[in-house]
Amino acid sequence: MKIAQIVCVYPPYAGGIGNSAHQFEGLLKKNHEVTTFHPQNIKPLIKLGHGAFIPSLYKKLSQFDAIFLHYPFFGTAEIVWLFKRLNKNKKLVIYYHMDVVGLKPLAKILSVPSLLTRNWLLKRADKIVCSSFDYIKNSQIKEFYQAHPEKFTEIPFGLDTKKFCPQHPHDDSAKKILFVGGLDQAHYFKGVNNLIKACAGLAVKNWQLVIVGEGDLKASYQALAQELEITDKTIFPGKLVAEQLIAAYQSASVLALPSINSNEAFGIVLIEALACGTPVVASNLPGVRSVFTDKQEGLIVEPDNVADLTNRLEEILNDNDLREIMRLKARELAEKKYDLSIVEKNLNQLFN
Repeated sequence: MKIAQIVCVYPPYAGGIGNSAHQFEGLLKKNHEVTTFHPQNIKPLIKLGHGAFIPSLYKKLSQFDAIFLHYPFFGTAEIVWLFKRLNKNKKLVIYYHMDVVGLKPLAKILSVPSLLTRNWLLKRADKIVCSSFDYIKNSQIKEFYQAHPEKFTEIPFGLDTKKFCPQHPHDDSAKKILFVGGLDQAHYFKGVNNLIKACAGLAVKNWQLVIVGEGDLKASYQALAQELEITDKTIFPGKLVAEQLIAAYQSASVLALPSINSNEAFGIVLIEALACGTPVVASNLPGVRSVFTDKQEGLIVEPDNVADLTNRLEEILNDNDLREIMRLKARELAEKKYDLSIVEKNLNQLFN
C-alpha cells in the first residue's frame, strides 16, 4: 500500500511528534511504500509556528492509497479534510497526539478553523490512533470517543530495547536527576522551571541536575539556576547524539518529566528511561500517568507543584533499595509493552 504520512515537524527538529513520525515511517516501510510530507520537504504557502498551509500537497495525495495524518497540524489538516471529503475511497488514519492548549491570543484566533476541521476530520477518519485511551478519555475529543469508540485504537510509542538498555554495573554514587526535552517556547509546558526550583530545595547530598536539550528558553533556565545558586550542581550539556543520550539515561538515578498541562500527552523520554532501567518521576496528567504504574517503575507527581516534586525526587534518591527495585521493574515494563516489534505489528494492522 502507498501511504502518505503528514506531520508538522520532522527530525532533526527535536520533538515527540516528529520523532514518532520518523519511527513509524521506518516501521511501515518494511511492508508498505511510505512518503512523509512535512514543511521541510514541501514548501508551504504560509507558515506560522508549527502550522503550515501547503496547497501543493492536495494534488500529491491522489498518488496514494492511504493518508496517515499526525494531528495537530494547523493549515494542513484542512487540506486533508477537503481531500478526504472528495475522495472517500482513500483511507484516512489520524494519529491524535494531543489537544491544543495554552495558545497565544493570535494563535488562538488562527486555530479556530482548524479546531472545526478537527471535528470534521474525526468523523471522516477510518481509524483514529492514540498513545493511550487514558489521554483520549480526558481530552477535548472525549465526547467523540464516547460516541464512536470503535474508531479508536491505542498504539503507544515504542523503541529498540536492545539499543536502549541498562548499564551494568550501575554507578549510583552521584545522584543524577535527568531531564530530556526541548528547551524552546514550543515546549514551555515541560515544567523545567519547576524542576530547577524543586532541585534547589533538595535535602539530598551529592545531587546533580542534568538538563539535556536546546532552545530559546535555555538562557532563562540557566539564569534561574544561577539565581537559586545551584549552578555548580546544574549541567546543560546541550542536545546529545543517540549514544550520548543513552549513556545519560543509563547513568541517571531518576528521570523527571514535570510537565504542567495536557500538551504533554505521553512522554517518549519516559519509555527511553524505563528501557535503560531508570526510575521516573512524572506528572499526574492523562496519558503521561498511564506510561508506567505509580510506585512500581516510578512516582507520580502533581502538576505544577514544586514541593511535591521535591518530595518525590527525594523519595527515590534517598532509598537505594527502592531505586534498585524500580530499575528492574522499569526494564521489564519496557520489554513487555514498548518494544518496537509490538508497535510494528499494531501499525501494520492499520493499513492491511
